Amino acid sequence: MSDIGKKAVGIAGTLSNIRRDIHKHPELSFQEHRTAGVIAGILEKAGIEVRRGVAGTGVVGILRGAAPGKCVALRGDMDALPIEEKTGAEYASVHQGVMHACGHDVHTTCVLGAAILLASLRESIPGTVKFIFQPAEEKNMGAKEMLKEHVLSDPDVDAIFGLHAAPSIPAGKVGIKAGPLMAAVDTIRISVLGEGGHGAVPDRARDAIVAAASVIQNLQTVVSRKISPFDQAVVSIGTLHGGQANNIIADKVEMGGTVRTYSSETRRKMPELLKNIITHTCSALDTEGELEYFFDLPPLVNDPECAEIGRNAAIAVLGAENVVEPSSSGGGEDFAVFLEHVPGA
Repeated sequence: MSDIGKKAVGIAGTLSNIRRDIHKHPELSFQEHRTAGVIAGILEKAGIEVRRGVAGTGVVGILRGAAPGKCVALRGDMDALPIEEKTGAEYASVHQGVMHACGHDVHTTCVLGAAILLASLRESIPGTVKFIFQPAEEKNMGAKEMLKEHVLSDPDVDAIFGLHAAPSIPAGKVGIKAGPLMAAVDTIRISVLGEGGHGAVPDRARDAIVAAASVIQNLQTVVSRKISPFDQAVVSIGTLHGGQANNIIADKVEMGGTVRTYSSETRRKMPELLKNIITHTCSALDTEGELEYFFDLPPLVNDPECAEIGRNAAIAVLGAENVVEPSSSGGGEDFAVFLEHVPGA
């Protein structure tokens, strides 16, 4: 095992306690006040410069090495989800309806562990390491808000690295992949407008529910017929609201959904492709269709050089047999927002 691997084993108990404490006290997006305090205290104890209150609840630690050099950032997200924990663990959430169900307690602890280790090696570090503890990843907002406060400046970050817990990868292994890894995440809202009437005389109405059903079916042809089979995309409708009574033809239906893509070019085309389907399907059924398209998160595309740096580092600590290439994920990660500004993985 490498020297840094031995040092990591030496603080394993400390890190386990930190993770369980954070897990026990989860906080929702932009409410991570206690978590931020715990993080800041640990960084300060390690002799790391701390900036609090970045984008509200974010924390930034700066470790300046013994010699000039590049600045590398390590990012961990802090927020939990509005989910009731039912694990029965001794360190289960004490906040009803809030749980670290997505592993951000792990992400935070891992970056804290890196901070503790690197602080002990300060004299051998050329350059600077910036530790970014980000709020509100679950709302797709935290990275954007931190960028507004120039988190990648003073000093300027040359490369950034993050991590995302993946239950599909066995414990003890690390997955690293160059190029597209996680999908762009966009939101769609669709309105179908018709004319209400009595269910017994449908010829005197314009049925928004029938039109909405056809829209849902036809939207699937965007992926099957308008996207290259060598590319990937997902269009899913998750909400459907319409109608007031069982014998009344609805005059309006509202739908909400998500669109996932892996390339910027495909993402750029999706609004027009969806709008064409919605508009013409509704027109054929004597109704009108409207689309609102919200670009939430870009695709997460790992820089090949940074991915290779990460791969070599993981191999040095864990051995090549424990470093795998993960499958691409349909999930989103707002770490992708940082990657639009600096290379990273």
